[in-house]
Amino acid sequence: MRLALRIGRRIGIFAISLVGASLLIFMITKALPGDVAQVLLGIDATPEAVAKLRAELGLDRPLWVQYASWVGGMLVGDFGVSHVFPGQSVLSLIGPRLAVTLWLVGISMVLTLLIALPAGMVAALKRRSWQGVAVSSAAQVGMAIPVFWGGIIAVVVFAVWLRWLPANGYVPLTQDPVQWARHLVLPCLTLAGVQAAVLIRYVRSAFVEVLNEDYYRTARSVGWTPMRALWRHGVRNAAISLVTVLGLQVGSVLVGAIVVESVFALPGLGSLLLTAVNQRDLLVVQGTVMLLVLTVLGISALVDFSYLLIDPRQRTGDRA
Repeated sequence: MRLALRIGRRIGIFAISLVGASLLIFMITKALPGDVAQVLLGIDATPEAVAKLRAELGLDRPLWVQYASWVGGMLVGDFGVSHVFPGQSVLSLIGPRLAVTLWLVGISMVLTLLIALPAGMVAALKRRSWQGVAVSSAAQVGMAIPVFWGGIIAVVVFAVWLRWLPANGYVPLTQDPVQWARHLVLPCLTLAGVQAAVLIRYVRSAFVEVLNEDYYRTARSVGWTPMRALWRHGVRNAAISLVTVLGLQVGSVLVGAIVVESVFALPGLGSLLLTAVNQRDLLVVQGTVMLLVLTVLGISALVDFSYLLIDPRQRTGDRA
């Protein structure tokens, strides 16, 4: 019963957060400067023509009616029709670009873990030697480099100087898997490098705490190597703090993905969002941002649920 209450409470928090986010997104997009009808018709349009188009688009209705219509449509999978691209639904515009962003974010997160976990463990075990200092210093440098600057450096080095990889563009996986992989190498490494630099510090701190625990010293006393003892007993005990950090990083990864897509000219959600903002296509902006928010909230909810699997005390209520 206690477990069911905890799950129900977290689902309720997720639903309330989603409603609040939708209201905030709607109000912010409505507060953006510029009139959609005026943008579509041009600066020479007469006030009568602008008013007529606003009525056709439903922009003259009360805000609460527009909000209710937008939310009601999303509940049945209808995000509306683009104002700038007549006849194209918002979902038809988001769909092809969503795959690009998901590949970028998914591969980057895997690379981030593959880089940060072993590097953080080395930084913790060798914290009093030059290896640990080198890893920590590299992480500090990585955190200081903005993701767009890291992307530019990667393009200059690997695309312009060495000519190993393409500088921009995208090829679908179904069309040419080899070229698909080549076009994603630099964007994924750029995004993963910046995120790994942040995560390494948290991994190091989590494992330094494990090194002071009795169960680690016991494992060492029976002859286990430091790395084996840390990997066998430390990962699970440090998992809660690491999962929390990963959940918090999802938002920054999505923001970084938008920037990386701009640097490498990837046709993902980032480029769609920037185009929609520039052209005042508010329904596309609302739908894209809402989808990103839903992703972040959904992953945050999964992180909360993962606590119940990682730590038995979360299930029994011994610790909130």
